[in-house]
Amino acid sequence: MSEQDKRYAEQVEPRAIEAVNKFVGQDPQAMYTFDAPPDMPRAELCRGKNCVTIDLYSTKMFECMQKLGFYCALPMEPGRTYMECRPLPKA
Repeated sequence: MSEQDKRYAEQVEPRAIEAVNKFVGQDPQAMYTFDAPPDMPRAELCRGKNCVTIDLYSTKMFECMQKLGFYCALPMEPGRTYMECRPLPKA
């Protein structure tokens, strides 16, 4: 792991995950989308037209949304590269 990756994991990632938790916590039953450039630690997380930029790799954003109880997948339309995250039903 490079020094830059270590610094990211130790300093930036925890704050970014907290920002995701706060944004999703405002409306946990909404559908969310996120889009991130490949290999870039920056993703745009949206709830409708309300969006925030989060300093997370798309893989971490995916993991974070799953931990919050969402099912994330690519949309059905060919050529679309963003992820759609829908809340899983509560048992």
